[in-house]
Amino acid sequence: MIDSDGYRANVGIVIANEKKQILLAKRYKQDAWQLPQGGIDKGETELEALYRELEEEVGLGPDQVELIAKTPKWLRYDLPMEHVRRSQKPLCVGQKQIWFLLKLSSNDSEISLDSHAKVEFDDWKWVDYWDPVDKVINFKKNVYEDMLKALAPILFENEHTIPEKLSRPFHFSAIKL
Repeated sequence: MIDSDGYRANVGIVIANEKKQILLAKRYKQDAWQLPQGGIDKGETELEALYRELEEEVGLGPDQVELIAKTPKWLRYDLPMEHVRRSQKPLCVGQKQIWFLLKLSSNDSEISLDSHAKVEFDDWKWVDYWDPVDKVINFKKNVYEDMLKALAPILFENEHTIPEKLSRPFHFSAIKL
């Protein structure tokens, strides 16, 4: 679904383990790392999209994770001009995302990147909570920083500080679910 401003509605997924590390995945046949995410289909709720994308991208079902929190508003990023498909109608200029924080409640051996016909990732690893800001493609960095800042107080129960390098102003908190 692309809105009237040209932004594709999307859910982002942060999966935490018992050590409060998060799952970072490598794009299929690329040297690009990111958190799982995917579009919201027409007529689909955010939660329906979350669980569909969770299964498609990392092979997990709702019974294998615990839903902890979500960002309270859409976070947007613009695509660089070279990534905008001018022939596509409606024109997509970027994405708007709602991010969900999940805790893995099953064994990480149940994570499967090839459970769906269209494989999105070919590798994954547990990383320090803040690592994705450094690993993601540049045009997504601000969204990742804002989202991680919003979710951190819930995951770390207000006992975690934001690294000094992430000094951009920040103005919202996640919603605990």
